[in-house]
This record gives sequence, C-alpha cells and structure tokens, in this order.
Amino acid sequence: MLGLKVKHKYAQEVKSDLLSKGIFDKDYLPKKEKEDIIFPIIKSITLPNTIQIESIEFEKSTKITLSLKEALRDKLTEKELAILKTAYDTTGDIAILEIDEELRPKEHIIGKTLLDIQKQIKVVVRKDGNHEGTFRTQKMKIIAGENRLETTHIENGVKLLLNVETVYFSPRLSTERDRINKLVTASEEVLVMFSGCGVYPVNIGKNTKAKHVVGIEINPEGHNYALKNVILNKLKNVELYNGDVKEIVPKLNKKYDRILMPLPKSAEDFLDVALSVSKIGTIIHFYDFLHEDKFEEAHKKIEKACKKQSLKYKILNTIKCGQQSPKVYRICVDFEIC
Repeated sequence: MLGLKVKHKYAQEVKSDLLSKGIFDKDYLPKKEKEDIIFPIIKSITLPNTIQIESIEFEKSTKITLSLKEALRDKLTEKELAILKTAYDTTGDIAILEIDEELRPKEHIIGKTLLDIQKQIKVVVRKDGNHEGTFRTQKMKIIAGENRLETTHIENGVKLLLNVETVYFSPRLSTERDRINKLVTASEEVLVMFSGCGVYPVNIGKNTKAKHVVGIEINPEGHNYALKNVILNKLKNVELYNGDVKEIVPKLNKKYDRILMPLPKSAEDFLDVALSVSKIGTIIHFYDFLHEDKFEEAHKKIEKACKKQSLKYKILNTIKCGQQSPKVYRICVDFEIC
C-alpha cells in the first residue's frame, strides 16, 4: 500500500488536505511512530512536509467512514446526487462548499451530513458569490455547525488566524508557499505585495532565515489579521503596512532581494513598482491566470515592463500552482533581474 509520512506537528494539516482531496484511505488506520505518523493513501500525491512510502502494511479499520455522497444517498435523490459537488476546501476547522442553485433547498442537510462524517470540521459554509472587489473577498453563508467565520488555519508549521469571508485566503496554495519558502536564502530582504492576512510573510518569516520580510496589504481587515499572526507566530523579522502598494513601496526607499506578487488578476499593473525596487540579482515571483496554451503571455508582460525600464532579465521557471477553471491555471513566473 501507499503511505504518506509526516511529522506529528503537521499531521492534522496534512490529514485535512488528504480528506478534502478524497485521497485518504478510510479503510485503514494510520500508523503512529515516535516522531511521525503515516497516513494510508489511495494514490500518489506530493504535499509539503511529507514523504511518500511505496510499500507499507496498515491495519484494517473496523470503523465505517462514509464519503459525503455515500452519506447523503438516503437523503438526496439520484438526480440531486448526480449534481452534488463533493470536493471542498478546508480552512482551519471550516469546510467551504460549492452548492448549485438546484441543491440550495437541501444545503442544511448537506452541511449537517458533512459535520457528522468529518468530526474535525466545526463549521460548514457555502460560497455565496465570486471573489470580487479590490479586497478579493467572497461572501459565505453558514449552512451548518457553529455560528462563526473566523478560524485558525495551520500550514507549513505556522498558525494563521483569519475570517474566511472578509480576508482572501486559499488553502490550496500551501504547496506553492512551501516552494517559495525553500527558495529563500539566508539574509534575504523580501517584499510581499498583496500580503493578505500575512500568509506569505509569516511563512517566510517562520520557515526561512530571511533577514527581513515586508508585507503590504490594502484590506484593513486582512492587515489586522496579519498583525495578529505575526504575534501568534512570535516573529521579529516581519514588518507590515496597510495601504496601496503603489503608494507605500516608493516611501520605503529600499531595494529587495526577492519580491512576491501573488495577485493573479492584475499583478501586471504593479510590475513597474516591483522593478523600481529591484536590483541585479533580485528574483521576482509574478502570478497570473492564463489558459494552458497561453503561458507565454505572462512572459510578454514581463518583457514589456522590463523593456520600459531598460532592465535585463531571465526567466527561471514557469510553475502551475492552481487551477481557476478548465484549462485555465494560476501560474507563477520566477524571473531574475540581470
């Protein structure tokens, strides 16, 4: 059998991720070791802070754990089951579902059933709109569980306090954040534009030897949570600003070794700002949403911005780090100023 080995401190985070992806093999019991736990999985997967084991024996579970669709079989019609979306995101102890209009009359039943089969989840919400506005937030409706939208999410060994409705946050990007962590070298000065609840600054501040990390977020709610998360994770090397990147960055009067631009829909509008505080050797992580056949458009945006400021650069990597819709991906282009 396949297993996924993880340190105890990351176990709950990894288990939640496996459950939400439908990869945790519920027919078998996890194997506990002194410092690690090994989860049974039904197919290969790469997750941060884990090691996949190709051949391992697990003890059979005597407990019957149903999937959401199986648990709803006696509560929904066959037609309703056919359109039920069973995948969901887990942020802390809050599950975030997408429920089509036709199933809205049954949303409480769906939410309550999820609570019954996933005991680590305490609140179930459904998306009540798209990410919109300058703050990229999304309306949520509580359909089961406790009456709250605030939670503490754990990833890559850091704790993140946030409100899932008033702050933009994607648990699906934990792998990308871990990738960035591993790229940061000792004594780097790092700038994070659009830093939200502090997810990138806190990850980098806690998991790397960066000298100094600056985060800038325009949403006051996100900024306030970021301030709390710096304290929550006992960090001394993270500095946060609330306001518009275009107004704050010039006032900092500083050049950076690494710049992150995790705003896929309009990051190109801020490339000039990022380039203005770069130097030879600066690495910039530029994010974009693009069709799988048009990734080169991101390269063209970078080329145009660099040409305007008479800067030389080289593309280091183009990484898929999420999917927005069929064949449309969130990508990150890592490029270096030469």
